[in-house]
Amino acid sequence: MSYIFERKVNYYETDKMGVVHHSNYIRYMEEARCEWLESIGMPFSVLEENNITIPVLGVNCNYKYHATFGDIILIETFIKEYSGVRMTVEYEMKDKNTGKIFLTGETKHCFTNKDLRPINLKKHAPQFSNNFENLLENKAEK
Repeated sequence: MSYIFERKVNYYETDKMGVVHHSNYIRYMEEARCEWLESIGMPFSVLEENNITIPVLGVNCNYKYHATFGDIILIETFIKEYSGVRMTVEYEMKDKNTGKIFLTGETKHCFTNKDLRPINLKKHAPQFSNNFENLLENKAEK
């Protein structure tokens, strides 16, 4: 199951060329991921209450086209891989009005406790692990 996050580009997010600066797309992915986690019943506040953090291990972006001030970006977010210890989240950003793809990308994560020690979510919090596994299974069925 994917989640679609909608966001309007602000003027301050553009550069001298009038396009969104490349670093802002990574921020957009973070915003979309936070909203996605909330939509599946796992907001960061609940994860942190359960002594779980999800640090970013890596980011990969393929820029396809530029977004400009006022564009409305739709960010489709879904789980690509999940092992209990690591997770990869995939993103597709496109223009709401034209459907043109701005970016495809992914973020890689691991699960840790608050001391940043790796944990296996399957053992530490099976209720959350089951949620991620179900999302991955639903994606595979499509």
